[in-house]
Amino acid sequence: MDFLGPVTDVETIAVGSGIRELERLETTYGRGRWRKCKGNASIRLSDGTVRLAELPWYEAVGIGRKELKIKRYLN
Repeated sequence: MDFLGPVTDVETIAVGSGIRELERLETTYGRGRWRKCKGNASIRLSDGTVRLAELPWYEAVGIGRKELKIKRYLN
């Protein structure tokens, strides 16, 4: 998956203890102010197809974006 532009329409879904996976994130990546976010981006799939997709991920200051995945296609 390659990004063809910036991630837009970024929203924070949950922060801190509101994240179900918080304990796993802290043991895997370290302690931080974890947030679960989502946004939209144009991506190129491995077969060469270009799609607009909704992408959720976890992020923390100093650690960065982790576990970014495709939730659904918007076009």
